[in-house]
Order: sequence, then C-alpha cells, then structure tokens
Amino acid sequence: MVRPLLFFLTCFCLLPAFAQQKPNIIVILADDMGYADLGCYGGEIHTPHLDKLAQQGVRLRQFYNNSICAPTRASLITGQYAHKAGMGYFNSNLGLPSYQGYLNKESLTFAEVLKLGGYQTYLSGKWHVGSDSSNREWPTQRGFDHFFGFLGGASAFMYPDQPQKGRREPGPFYEDRNPVSFRGRPDFYATDIITDYAVRYINDAAAGRQPFFLYLSYNAPHWPLQAPAEDIARYKGVYDIGWDSLRAQRFARQKELGVVAPTATLSVKDNDIPYWKDLTWEEQRFWARKMEVYAAMVDRMDQGVGRVLQALEATKTLDNTLIVFLSDNGAPVEDVDRFMGAAANDGPVGTAGSSESQSRNWSYASNTPFRGFKSYAYEGGISTPLIAWYPKKIKAGQLLSGSAHIIDLAPTLYDIAGVSYPVNYKGHSSYPLAGRSLRRWWFDAQPLPERSFFGERAGNRVVLQGRWKLVSIYPSYRWELYDISTDRGETTDLSAQYREKLNELSRLYFDWARQQGVVDFNTIRPVEPLIPTADGKGVQAY
Repeated sequence: MVRPLLFFLTCFCLLPAFAQQKPNIIVILADDMGYADLGCYGGEIHTPHLDKLAQQGVRLRQFYNNSICAPTRASLITGQYAHKAGMGYFNSNLGLPSYQGYLNKESLTFAEVLKLGGYQTYLSGKWHVGSDSSNREWPTQRGFDHFFGFLGGASAFMYPDQPQKGRREPGPFYEDRNPVSFRGRPDFYATDIITDYAVRYINDAAAGRQPFFLYLSYNAPHWPLQAPAEDIARYKGVYDIGWDSLRAQRFARQKELGVVAPTATLSVKDNDIPYWKDLTWEEQRFWARKMEVYAAMVDRMDQGVGRVLQALEATKTLDNTLIVFLSDNGAPVEDVDRFMGAAANDGPVGTAGSSESQSRNWSYASNTPFRGFKSYAYEGGISTPLIAWYPKKIKAGQLLSGSAHIIDLAPTLYDIAGVSYPVNYKGHSSYPLAGRSLRRWWFDAQPLPERSFFGERAGNRVVLQGRWKLVSIYPSYRWELYDISTDRGETTDLSAQYREKLNELSRLYFDWARQQGVVDFNTIRPVEPLIPTADGKGVQAY
C-alpha cells in the first residue's frame, strides 16, 4: 500500500510542473506603426527590447494585416477574415451581419479558446471590436478573465490640466467592467498604465498553477502625438533631415539587415507629399517636431516591453513564454491639420493639448520601402513587422521569407499551446478557422506551401498569391497587378501584360467575397465619417 500511495503523491506533486509545460503566451500589438519604425526593420528609433527579441527569435519579411484598426483586430482575435467575424468595415454597424461592428458569437476569440485549454486570460489596452450599453461584447464577455483598457479607437495619452468639452481625453478606462480614472495623477501616461496592468497580470498569473495568455494591446503610436518630455528630448534634431533623406537611410539599413532584397526598389513618392527642401524653415521645424514625438511614443512602448520582460524574469516564467509582436496596420494617412484644422490643437505637439498626427508625409518614411498608408490595400497599408520569440523552440536570429496573414496567428497559438478549437461553443456552431498554423515555419523554418490571401475594406480590394498581388483602390474598380517578388514597391503595373493571371485572381477574389459576405461598398457607405472635421463634412480615411 505504501508504494501506490507514494506513486499517487508523486504524480500529484508533479501536476503543476506538468501543466506549466504549456507555454505562456503574450501577443503585443502596436497601433498605427509603420513597417520600418523598429530598429530591427531598418528604423533609427531606439527599440532595444524589441530588437533583442528579434535577434533571439524570428522576424517575418512578409506578414499581412487588414489595413486598419478594428478589422485587423477582429482577424487577430478570432482567426477569421474580418467580414466573417462581423467587422468588415470598422466598429460601426452598417446594417449587415458582415458589417455589424462587433464580433459575432460564431467567431471565437483566442481568449475563449485558450481558456478551454486551461489558460488564465488577460487583456491590457485597446479592445476596439465592439461594445454596447448592455456590456455583451466587452472583453470579459468574450473569454478574458480580467481586462484593463478602453473599448473604442483612438485615445489620448495625457490628461489636460482642465477638462474641455469636445477635447479627446485618455480612455475612458475600465477595469473589467468598472470605470476607472487616473485624472490628477501627474505622472499619468497611457502607455505606462497599460504596461502597469500587463505587469500586474503577469505577477498575478505566476501565483497560479495554470499557464497564462496576455493580449497587450497598446494604442501607441496612434495619434494624438503626445509623449513624455524626456523621451521627446532624445530625438531632438534627429529628424531635421526630413522624410526624403530618412526614407533613403532606412531603405539602406533594410538592405543591410536583409529585411528587403538587395535588388529591391523604393516605391514612387505620392505627388501630394512635398519635398523636404521645398518647405520653409518654420515648416521644417514643425514637421521635425512631429516625428520627434512619434519616435518618443514608439520608444516608450519599447520601454514597456522591457518592463514586461523584467516581470517575466522576476516570476521565473521568461523561458517558458512565447511572445509575438506586430502592428495592426501601416503608418497613418490621417492629417489632423488638413482634416480638422488648427483649432483641433490647444497646445504644442507632444503635450496634452496636441491632437496632431504623424500624417502621410512622415508615414511615407515609416512605411519604407512601400507604397500607400493605413486603410490602403497597397503594401504600405497591409504590411506589418512581425517578431516571434520563444527560447525553447524558436532558433535565434532567423529572418524568414514567405508570406502569412493575420488570420494565421490564432491557429498558430492554438497549435503551440496544444489546445483544440471547438466545433461548438456555448450553443453556437463555431466558424472553422480561416488560417493555418505557422508553428513549423517558426520552429523548424519549414517552407510554407503557397496559398491565396484576400482582403476588402471600404472598397479597397486585394488578392495575394505567391509572387502575385492583385489590388484595386476605392473609388476605382480597376485592377492592378504586381509581381511582389521583385516589386513590393508596386511601381510597375503588369495587368496589361498578364491578363490571364489577372482574370484568375479576380475570379478567386469574387468567390471569396461571396463566401465572406462582402458587398459593394457604395451600397453601404456610411453617412457619418470616421474622422470629424471642423466643417462637419468629415473624412472616411478610405
């Protein structure tokens, strides 16, 4: 009787250790950050912690998102194309299931699925995939044990000295479903408080016996451009060279790093982006300041990642944690001065009174070497840096070729975690996952079989298949065809030369669109703009 009892006690004592063999998982999402902003992707911004993760893990050269905040988040969270998940346009209800503006019940969140596999689940930061007055679509209703953050899109980073009607402020913030305010805290900065809660959740999770999943969803460096003075000071004078020279410098570094091919070429500059040399001295000072603040915001986010790594090390969970970092779309097209007028600001760029954005002039450099911006289906809108780090499984220093899509991350996490995706969940038949696991690509560098990816957002359409990319930009319905194996800058339209390939990809697109519930954007185009303007007309940021 002694030996069986001893065997039972030994097994019981080993249960927590066995459970911990499942990796902890952290997904870190940046907001409106360009492809070339991180040091490890060619940027000059100080990002030592993310660069270290890249050096010790893998970077992907070619990873695609849905070009704008809410649709990308819907696909990231559910593993579905955005329309299938109910977020085909934005978090706005346009009256059809594919455009209802919140996640449907058939599209399971990664928190819901990982929770079934024994994970503790946490979210700190931006949600932006649905909320209503009855609280049915909040994070804690979609699988997260605990949530801190805000539900909507853009949030300010600092509180003004006095509340002002019409002034964008931080949040509003919630802890689980309870409102919480930080007004009056002199040290408040939104990126820091999001990091504070992430660190708290890591410490709380480490006290338990289950693995944890943390979705760390920063709103940096999304406008308004606001940052701590000490971080801005680090970049004083760095951007006096202007966007034309910065872009050339970043492109040269990208080639040195191997992020782009030695034969790669830059995209052609948009006609409405002026040459830096043609600006007045005052204009150059103003624009340089904007990029100094933007860089400081990215820098502060990287500091937050450093604090997360320290918390993992302190709780002895670092070596058993998978970390994935990416951005939700390319750098932004919004120009506050152009769209909203100077009255939108009541303080200098960088302060709590700033409503400024990076704007397309600097986004042109942030998205190096690509064409286009956030909300566009060109490479500058849909390409994101992606870093995956897991010391037990991922070999250090890899830079992987091949393409993957945001729909692939959820099945990858489930595969690595050893969690099964349910056919049914809480009385609803689950939509099958649209993507595929990237585990063997990341762990073993096994090449991915070629397949097609699709997208539609506000009339912008895209098909990606191997070397080929088919794209049209609203309001035009004319297809353009590019060979992105040699021309990711999308400088040479091959549609006239390869009509058969254009027709093949076009047919695939319309088959996909029917399956996903995509409709002609002109039939559902919203009356209310996403971005209000001083004249009340607004801009949709198509």
